[in-house]
Amino acid sequence: MRDFDETTITDAVLARFAATPDPRLREVMQALVRHLHGFVREVEPTMAEWEAAIAFLTATGHKCDDKRQEFILLSDTLGVSMLVDAINNRLPAGATPSTVLGPFHVQGAVEKPLGATLSGAAGEAMRVEGRVTSADGTPLPGAELDIWHSDADGLYDVQHHGEPPELRARFRADGEGRFHFTTIAPTAYPVPTDGPVGAMLAATGRHPMRPAHVHFMIAAPGHRRLVTHVFAAGDPYLDSDAVFGVKDALVREWTRDADGVRALRYDFALAPLT
Repeated sequence: MRDFDETTITDAVLARFAATPDPRLREVMQALVRHLHGFVREVEPTMAEWEAAIAFLTATGHKCDDKRQEFILLSDTLGVSMLVDAINNRLPAGATPSTVLGPFHVQGAVEKPLGATLSGAAGEAMRVEGRVTSADGTPLPGAELDIWHSDADGLYDVQHHGEPPELRARFRADGEGRFHFTTIAPTAYPVPTDGPVGAMLAATGRHPMRPAHVHFMIAAPGHRRLVTHVFAAGDPYLDSDAVFGVKDALVREWTRDADGVRALRYDFALAPLT
């Protein structure tokens, strides 16, 4: 079959994938073709525009390295990451909502004892404490918590040159599922704007800001791993987060204890495996 035109090309491409042995791969590839061709028909890009789109994706790939994933940032700012997260985290009542992983998670953070103070970063001290339970309220002893956040200037450790400050760690909850540690209070910050995603945000009149938050990844036997944030109540960017990650249940007041130290308290409830 040959001599394809704009009315016949889509069916021809779909037919080429019809014999794909893996049924899921066949489903994905054919859906991709249908939607991509539909997009092109709707937008009717010029050749210069299509070349610019390819150049944008090429530049996005070139911006990726072992410390930065520009494609994750692109997915985040287009709302795709939160859509995929929502589809894959239809959680039972009582479970803490999930949100995006973000581009700055790093494997192998150092494990610290409960009560440890992360050091090396300038900023206002903040106590973080809470409890990890199952969705039904049963404590989860020994639950593993992986935490990371930005500093008071909005930078993550991987964005620092030279010796980075401690802005991430792993902890294990005690026998009652409780955890506590001290770090510094993060602030609202812009997603990286020195790459193609930043150029896209600027060109479309969008701001790059994320509200202040602490990342948590929590795991316990027999339960689904939870990837989420806890956001600072009152942050001016809660309603316009650049990556669409805010949920009301994840917003907490960052209070002050009697000694004046800022405090964040949050109890997490994990969904059981089904």
